[in-house]
Amino acid sequence: MESKTLLITGFEPFGTETRNPSWEAVSALPERVGIRTLYKCLLPVEFGRAADLLAEAIDRIRPEAVLCVGLAAGRTAVTPEAIGVNVRDASIPDNAGVQPIGEPVVPDGPAAYFSTLPVRRMTEAIQNAGIPAKLSYTAGTYVCNDLLYTLLHRLSGTGIRAAFVHIPLEKDLPLSDSIRALKALIEAL
Repeated sequence: MESKTLLITGFEPFGTETRNPSWEAVSALPERVGIRTLYKCLLPVEFGRAADLLAEAIDRIRPEAVLCVGLAAGRTAVTPEAIGVNVRDASIPDNAGVQPIGEPVVPDGPAAYFSTLPVRRMTEAIQNAGIPAKLSYTAGTYVCNDLLYTLLHRLSGTGIRAAFVHIPLEKDLPLSDSIRALKALIEAL
């Protein structure tokens, strides 16, 4: 069976956190999951810049699919995101001190984009692995949504599929479960 490439990303710490389980989980994944060869990329928690660095990685790697992973404090389940919306509205500044309020991600862009990877199947695969998961219809309005929306906007019409998944803080879901969840959803692609 032919190997397929998956570019998978996680974020650096932000806010009051000293670690970000999104990157901890991504970096702990093996180089290969099922038929997919993984290329890992650490992104900054910065509006616009994270998406620009991801675009550079996509141009360099030319993956068949892209999966971005972020932290959702307060959630207790792994949540694949169905939709990215065209709004930046930050309750805290990003790591560069930027705090947009009510700004579009892409001026004159569509209101939203749907993820192009099978998020419902990904959710079911995580649940079948015995890990709490549910489909989410909002990636929020912080850098995670900014990245998802920009990614889907840039990839529109290219044939490269993409999605975003949030994982909880380690106090709400052990890191080992987040890693198993990522493996399960990658195998379901």
